[in-house]
Amino acid sequence: MAPVITGFDYRRVPVADGVSLNAAVAGTGSPIVLLHGFPQTHLMWRHVAADLAADHTVICPDLRGYGASDKPAETDDTTYSKRTMAADIVALARALGHERFALAGHDRGALVAIRAGLDHPGTITHLASLDVLPTLDMWEVMHGVTAAVGFHLYLMAQPPGLPEQMIAASSDAFFGYFLDVWTKDPRAIPADVRAAYLDASRAAVPSIVADYRASAGVDVAHDRADRDAGNRLRMPVTVLQQDWGAALGFDAAALWSAWASDLRHIPVTFGHFMAEEAPADVAEALRDLLSR
Repeated sequence: MAPVITGFDYRRVPVADGVSLNAAVAGTGSPIVLLHGFPQTHLMWRHVAADLAADHTVICPDLRGYGASDKPAETDDTTYSKRTMAADIVALARALGHERFALAGHDRGALVAIRAGLDHPGTITHLASLDVLPTLDMWEVMHGVTAAVGFHLYLMAQPPGLPEQMIAASSDAFFGYFLDVWTKDPRAIPADVRAAYLDASRAAVPSIVADYRASAGVDVAHDRADRDAGNRLRMPVTVLQQDWGAALGFDAAALWSAWASDLRHIPVTFGHFMAEEAPADVAEALRDLLSR
């Protein structure tokens, strides 16, 4: 049996035509939704979620296309746009009785959270991003040989067909690579959780690629339109981020400050999977955010 977040109830919630999300829910109090990254599922939040559930309603879904949530076929560039995935999360929270809620995301989930904050400013009360730049900035800082660190971004940006075939042919090696090289403390992802991540990713290659493909196309267009219009995140924002700028030559705090006025940008020394490597620190940062 796949691992679960102990003490959480699991629900399957319709959020769009033909799309339901798998979500783990627990706690009472002001709501916070936690969105996972790649190549993971909602399980990445298991420690932080249990901590926050002591005094908050905590909702941990699998994103559209991931985990036990539905994986609609990619019919056009909107199927896995962050705008569509953000609308899923707003619909999920509303179905669970929450018109307004805080939102924290890691990696891919952070991109969904950022889009939700830009598209639904009256709904998202607080926003946290773990270890990404906004999509437009991410592509703009990738250049030269240093961009090799993001080879998967370029692979999955290609038209449908080849990336799905290549990844499916060796999916455990592909997804396992990132679990290995992005983790500073391998003990943070125990064998049963790692197996659950690989099982889930192996079953979701087309939708995972579609998610990344959208981030090389329509998501960039949405970000650029917001930047051109001067649209910014209006809620308190906390960013926890490794110092990628030192290697790639950019100032992450400066880039983030263009998107958020009420910003706390916190450099960290944890590995990329920080909610699993340093859950107490992440939970503390989220509690600080929610107090603002």
